[in-house]
Amino acid sequence: MSCDAVAAAAFIWLASTSPVNTSHGLTLAAAEAPPPSVAGEPLFIDIVARARKLKAETEGFLKDDLSGAADTLPDYAGFKARVAQLSDLDMQGHVTLAQRGAKDDLKCILRGISQDLPVRIKDLEAAATPKARTDALKEMTYLLRDNVEVITAPPQPAA
Repeated sequence: MSCDAVAAAAFIWLASTSPVNTSHGLTLAAAEAPPPSVAGEPLFIDIVARARKLKAETEGFLKDDLSGAADTLPDYAGFKARVAQLSDLDMQGHVTLAQRGAKDDLKCILRGISQDLPVRIKDLEAAATPKARTDALKEMTYLLRDNVEVITAPPQPAA
């Protein structure tokens, strides 16, 4: 048997026994494992706790009289400051993950939430009617819920 025939036979044999997932065309080595969870780290525990408290506070505002401006809500100045602090922590989470070289979506989502929280505050302050204030508060509630869920959800491989 010539060297070319042996090489061809070896190539075919190796190809037929390689660990290939034919349904996706990927080798097992190429598939990425999910990143480690950060939900148990102090920074992210703090983010989740703050987001949960702010979500509860926001839901409480939805039960209040929304006929006045945002600054008439109970302890609105404190609420606004706590939202700003959470925004800063979300950005810190983004930076921490970026420094680790994280390739999953969490770091980008945290950055987006960090940027969206001040926008939601501005929307609430700009709301001229009770319905507009209700809508702004609901949007804030959804964002705060998402802030908790993206950290506590099981990690997924990068998309």
